[in-house]
Amino acid sequence: MPSLDDDPFSLPDHLAAKATPALIGPDRAHLAAVAATVDDTVRDLEERLAVERRAPAGHGTAALERDQEVQRLSSRLRTLRRFGLDLCLGRMVPADGGEPVYVGRLGLADRAGRRLLVDWRSPAAEPFFAASHGDPRGLLSRRRYRWTGGRVTDYWDEVFTVDGLEDHAALDDQSAFLASLGERRTAQMRDVLATIQADQDAVIRAGSRGTLVVDGGPGTGKTVVALHRAAYLLYADARLRARGGGVLFVGPHRPYLRYVADVLPSLGEDGVRTCTLRDLLPEGADAPDEADPAVAALKRRAGLVRAVEPAVRLYEEPPSGALEVPTPWGEVRVGPEEWREAFDSAPAGTPHNEARDRVWDELLTILTDAFEVDDEDVTDEMVRRALARDEELAAAFDRAWIIVEPTDLVADLWSVPAYLRRCAPWLTPDEVRLLQREDAQAWTTEDLPLLDAARLRLGDPTASRRARRERAEREAERAEMDAVVEHLIATDDSDLMIMSMLRGDDLRGALVQDGEAPDPHSLAGPFAHVVVDEAQELSDAEWQMLLARCPSRSFTVVGDRAQARHGFPETWEERLGRVGLVEVTRAGLSVNYRTPEEVMAEAEPVIRAALPDANVPTSVRRSGIPVRHGALSELDDLLATWLREHPDGTGCVIGLASYPDGERVRSLTPVLSKGLEFDLVLLVDPDWWGDGVEGAVDRYVAMTRATSQLVVLTR
Repeated sequence: MPSLDDDPFSLPDHLAAKATPALIGPDRAHLAAVAATVDDTVRDLEERLAVERRAPAGHGTAALERDQEVQRLSSRLRTLRRFGLDLCLGRMVPADGGEPVYVGRLGLADRAGRRLLVDWRSPAAEPFFAASHGDPRGLLSRRRYRWTGGRVTDYWDEVFTVDGLEDHAALDDQSAFLASLGERRTAQMRDVLATIQADQDAVIRAGSRGTLVVDGGPGTGKTVVALHRAAYLLYADARLRARGGGVLFVGPHRPYLRYVADVLPSLGEDGVRTCTLRDLLPEGADAPDEADPAVAALKRRAGLVRAVEPAVRLYEEPPSGALEVPTPWGEVRVGPEEWREAFDSAPAGTPHNEARDRVWDELLTILTDAFEVDDEDVTDEMVRRALARDEELAAAFDRAWIIVEPTDLVADLWSVPAYLRRCAPWLTPDEVRLLQREDAQAWTTEDLPLLDAARLRLGDPTASRRARRERAEREAERAEMDAVVEHLIATDDSDLMIMSMLRGDDLRGALVQDGEAPDPHSLAGPFAHVVVDEAQELSDAEWQMLLARCPSRSFTVVGDRAQARHGFPETWEERLGRVGLVEVTRAGLSVNYRTPEEVMAEAEPVIRAALPDANVPTSVRRSGIPVRHGALSELDDLLATWLREHPDGTGCVIGLASYPDGERVRSLTPVLSKGLEFDLVLLVDPDWWGDGVEGAVDRYVAMTRATSQLVVLTR
């Protein structure tokens, strides 16, 4: 970041006309104030963070609040250190003659309280992104900066009224924006916050109620919208922040998450959980796709997930017989009614494994209450302990309410036909046979929704064992404290007999602290809002995994029906309504900011041949480089030449699995290229990738990854 004595502007010679004091003088003064305040704020945050970290951690809520404050201060400090003066995106001049308003990644005020930057997510900053010539939003003009190495190396002025032409000789007619679209790509998604367009901003700032579908073709900025919307909602909607549930962002695959990993931190947000569907379960890491298309189609249907509930219920059936349980004071009878009453006591929604101890406790309570003994010295607690120690009663309960592993439950469905027929009676005999397999736990991606439903319904299989261990530890600790309390009271020789004046429970409470640790963030949720990118690929069964994590049904669904490999014949409203999302609003993006016209001219016929009504966006720029066709034997020379002539930028070889990754060149399948972008894209034998919708989608997706040049190679 430049020092206070440095000029924040470093315009190249060919932009000398933009460097006149009349054009940039006021900005110089304002940015100098921003630089000074950033330095002050960094020092202040460092001091406050040091104080918070030295403070006692505390327990329960106090510990949670301290951790959240440390996280908040650390996040702001990281953003300020990272960007410095680059925090400033640009300025807007009100048409009513008011002072210019400068927009930043974060809000910033000096020690006197003067607002130097308004946060880009605040209502005050909305006109900066939303203003257009048709709707100026009360602005006279808007200026966006281009930063390089901590200095402004270009800026782009837009004027919305005739009066604004004065002192705005540096109009570029969108050339700066278009030039930014053609900049070389890197391994990380580039920063585009300053150039968010009005159509994108409207979607970013839409409310969080219900489900918002962001529908757009390749290059329309769907991913940009999804990421910035996650950051915006966390800022604007208090119920979505960490203690209210937070935001989950679901991407299509790991290369995509690595590509966008820097976007949310660059927006000052590190509280969004990001994952793929595979990440929701440990079995997802290495699971291949289902090899048999018929089996895959069966498992992709949401109906199969319904088999989990009856499958679990078979492990919650109360015994039908009676049992006489001996105690030192007589026998206690437990019959079908007592069993049924205890089993019905589990609160609705409690996972099976986690409900086990509650059912056992209720059974002991029922039997203790029903047992009558004449001896006044025999307490209910003595009877309860005697019942709990009875091995036959415990064994009968263990057989009736079994601790079940989710993987075992699903594996039984795939290996025991009678079990599957009972739990999924709607399946035909042929479908039941089709779903059986020799290695029942050879998990595929299509198994994940069923495994997830089983995991959520069953809960932690170690919960009961862990609870018993923790309870024993607490009882041992309290017994030790009882001895300490009695010793303190017995040996108290103070004049006021302070220890004797205290109730034993009061003193014990002072010695034993049962503060609850804050629950760690978990991909199991629940989350207040879920953002799903490339959502057109999700099956009905996979949607159930996400619905289970978002009870509020607050979703941002981002996708393109024309990029669905398995087809998407219905509307978004029909698809989402079928899986349980009924309050749906759709927003369309139709401008292709990424893919040049030359590439889209070849890509459009590819997808229209399979999907005549595909939503193909209109490109806003040309690269001047025609699509090239050649032989696979040219691949190495083509890449070597491109790397030599382009010292920066990225390339990708799609469709040649054996090609090695390089420092600036990736090798990917069509599926793993989805959501990414590269300066140079080389397709290898795309006509061999398959027929029908799936093959057409793979070719269309791969072609539209190119931001500059596309090369098609055949053997």
